[in-house]
Amino acid sequence: MLYKIYKNFTVVFIAFIISAMSCVFVFQFILPEKFYVSDDNFDFTPIKGNFITFEASGKNARQVLSQQSSSYTATARFMGIFPIKEVSLNYTDEKIVTVCGTPFGVKMFTDGVLVVGFSKIKTVTGNHCPASESGLLEGDLIKSIDGTNVFTNEDVAQIIENSEGKTLEFLLERNNKNVTVDLTPEMLEDKSGYKAGFWVRDSSAGIGTLTFYSPENLLFAGLGHAVCDVDTGTVLPFSSGEIVTASITKIEKGVSGKPGELSGVFNGKESLGIVKINNETGLYGTLEYEIEGIEMPLAYKQDIYEGSAVILSTVDGTEAEEYDIIIEKISLSDDSLTKNMVIKVVDEELLELTGGIVQGMSGSPIVQDGKLVGAVTHVFVNDPTKGYGIFAENMLEMSKKCG
Repeated sequence: MLYKIYKNFTVVFIAFIISAMSCVFVFQFILPEKFYVSDDNFDFTPIKGNFITFEASGKNARQVLSQQSSSYTATARFMGIFPIKEVSLNYTDEKIVTVCGTPFGVKMFTDGVLVVGFSKIKTVTGNHCPASESGLLEGDLIKSIDGTNVFTNEDVAQIIENSEGKTLEFLLERNNKNVTVDLTPEMLEDKSGYKAGFWVRDSSAGIGTLTFYSPENLLFAGLGHAVCDVDTGTVLPFSSGEIVTASITKIEKGVSGKPGELSGVFNGKESLGIVKINNETGLYGTLEYEIEGIEMPLAYKQDIYEGSAVILSTVDGTEAEEYDIIIEKISLSDDSLTKNMVIKVVDEELLELTGGIVQGMSGSPIVQDGKLVGAVTHVFVNDPTKGYGIFAENMLEMSKKCG
């Protein structure tokens, strides 16, 4: 009898060890390398019911981290026993931000001229496209032609038309590298002028949602994802940009397979702020003046939990309203800077108005327990009630680069 009990215990114990080591292996990949901690959230153990604790053995980590701008290396453990990895704990004061959820219009001018498409043209030598045959690609950013810097569509068109069929050297930016391409414009079949058969864009405009700004220095963050070119899908490189006040005037309700959209108008010509960064995590810059919002603490990723929350979003006019959501999933992994949470809209009023998350709501603040935890970024095309959210701390880190 004792042997049987011993044997069963051994089997269970081995199974437990194997399961624990499997969890350790998984958490090595999904745990980030760095956490921010403050006096308010220092004791964040365990995390999210995952039985993950942090140990800084032999030293008083709280005392070390209380020193301004200090950091400390701790060991993440599964169930307080099995070591997972070393992580960096970085001390920071509690950050208070002004949360908005209000719409803005954005105007951006490219840093060069963006190639967005090609078309065959009827030339004296036949029906073809000199631009694509030269090696020019969609998404290429034209910086100069034959040594002349270009900034507008008109700059490019004028050089092509005045080329007299001469081969031109295009200096391009492609995948963050400089590339040169030789392109020879051709005379049109009716001999009315020279063309090359490509389309370009030098600016962009649209509507987005302002997430928050720092009342200390007016650095703002919005959108939660990059402004991309509508044709190429690439992040729009820009030389200058500004945001202006805007009003939402129309809702196209989202349905499965077809994302909805908010449409709006710019309110006047007065600049609300200057855009300084456009990257995958959002749009960032400096406001010209303080605007209306709600001051609240910013939560770090370890403070967030799966459960009830709200979003602040404007779906009519200029004032943000509060709508109920559920945070269904949280990913602490560093693999994605923008898809950190899965959220689900459960507010009956918002579901009736929009069907859930629609284009134009990107940047809507996500608030849980009176703290800003993130912003809406993308909608699930096949289920508009669900979408992704970005951690607020990711946007905060990027906004600091504008200072």
